[in-house]
Amino acid sequence: MKAAIRQRALELGFDACRFTTAAPPAGAARYQAWLAAGHHGEMQWLDRNQEKRGDPQKILPGARSLIALAVSYHHPAPAPCSPAQVARYAQYEDYHERLAGPLAALTQYVDSLKTDGQRSLWYVDTGPILERELAQRAGLGFAGKHTNLISRQLGNWFFLAEILTTLELEPDAAESNHCGHCTRCLTACPTQAITAPFVLDARRCISYLTIELKGAIPEPLRPLIGGRIYGCDECLAVCPWNKFAQAARLLAPYRRADLAVPQLLDFLEMDAATFKKTFANSPILRTKRRGFLRNVCVALGNIGDHHALPALNRRLSDPEPLIAEHAHWAIQQIENRLASSATDPI
Repeated sequence: MKAAIRQRALELGFDACRFTTAAPPAGAARYQAWLAAGHHGEMQWLDRNQEKRGDPQKILPGARSLIALAVSYHHPAPAPCSPAQVARYAQYEDYHERLAGPLAALTQYVDSLKTDGQRSLWYVDTGPILERELAQRAGLGFAGKHTNLISRQLGNWFFLAEILTTLELEPDAAESNHCGHCTRCLTACPTQAITAPFVLDARRCISYLTIELKGAIPEPLRPLIGGRIYGCDECLAVCPWNKFAQAARLLAPYRRADLAVPQLLDFLEMDAATFKKTFANSPILRTKRRGFLRNVCVALGNIGDHHALPALNRRLSDPEPLIAEHAHWAIQQIENRLASSATDPI
């Protein structure tokens, strides 16, 4: 059955398929300690359903196995040279939506293998499952020092999904850590959010600041964001295991090439309707206009020049105070740079 499931997974577009038991993850206590330290910031949903995160049986009674799946979002073409950046995964349509169909089809196939009340549940970054640890236990990859999962076949550039099932399947061997002495990801982090190997303080992470944080971005961190307007890839991009990355298959038709070189001034002019239309099928939609334009203002404050000032000045009267406040900050940053360059000796 394992061979049949793996073959069906590959046919549906998944890039890797591994198996583990539905036993509780050993790292549940470490996860709770991370939460207790407040490293999750405002992501209160991470603190919900702790009893389920620590025991898959409380998600699906009678669960015996977990099928761990990976889907590449690697695009092998050289990245365009642009000071403004959208995280690589967000240069595709929303993976939650695009993986739902293949996951549902694979789950239906798994349930068809037996007829004695077989039950299965699938998740793609949505359920109360410690998916990274269970994926490592299944041999899909290993948690790197940046806390993301690394595959020796896919590098960093992949999504995780899983199927929890009452079907009993022989588990695969777990993966061991292969970071060695490498600390490139720690050094690369612009905000030093990786406070120690395997420890991430999300409150300093640019992905958190530009996606999950709903309010104002702390001023001391704004200059460190640079031109990043949605997420950050720095710790992922420097990982040497990326030399084995494989081009996206399942997600390839859904790539948004226009987001490879973001047009910040165009974004800044968006009203609510234009924002919703432009990002209707994109993960960027979750930031809402107020969060996204907040990010655009910060990026322009860091990398913009005098050409950005008219658009930023228009945002000073934006009905969203969050946008207006960050536009004011951006104007000050640009004007300070212009004044400094005007007084620099030739």
